[in-house]
Amino acid sequence: MARLTALNPEEATGKTKDLFNAVQAKLGVIPNMMRTMGNSPALLEGYLNFSGALGQGKLSSKIGGLIAMAVSEKNACNYCLAAHTFIGENLAKTDPELLHAARSGNSADPKTAAILQFATTLTNKRGSINDEDVNLAKNAGVSEAELAEIIGHVALNILTNYFNNAVNTEIDFPTVQPLELQN
Repeated sequence: MARLTALNPEEATGKTKDLFNAVQAKLGVIPNMMRTMGNSPALLEGYLNFSGALGQGKLSSKIGGLIAMAVSEKNACNYCLAAHTFIGENLAKTDPELLHAARSGNSADPKTAAILQFATTLTNKRGSINDEDVNLAKNAGVSEAELAEIIGHVALNILTNYFNNAVNTEIDFPTVQPLELQN
C-alpha cells in the first residue's frame, strides 16, 4: 500500500494544479509518481525542471531511457522499471531487447555499453568512482559533457527510485519483473 497519497488532479490547487496541467498537456496523463510528488510542489517542479534540462543535453532521450533502466534495476525500483519499459517500448520505440540489455548495463553498441557501464559503476560506488572508471568511458568515445550528463541522469533516477521505493508508489504501468527474479 502506498505510504503517501497520489493526489487527484481534479482536486489539486495552486502550484500543484499548474504543474499537473503541464504534465497532462505534455504526456496526456499524470502518472502516479508525479501525482504523489505533487504533495510537495517544490519536489515535483524540481524533478520536472531537472528532467527537462537533461532532455535538452548532449545525450539523446533514448540513451537517457537506457540509463534509467540500468539505474532502476540496480536500485530495485519496480515503479521506474515499469514506467521506463512502457515509455521506451511505446513512446520512444526502443527495441525491447535493447531495454532488457540496458537493465544489466549492456549494449551491443560499444559507446552505449560504456555509457551504461559508467552509470552502473557510478550507482554501485555511490558516486565514488576513480580515474580508471572515467578513463574507460573516455576511451570508448564518451565526452566530458556526456560524462557530466550521465552523472545527472543517474542522480535524477536515484531521486525517482528512492522516492518510489520509499513511498511505495502504486504502479500504474504494466509491471516488469526484476532481473534477479527472472533467473
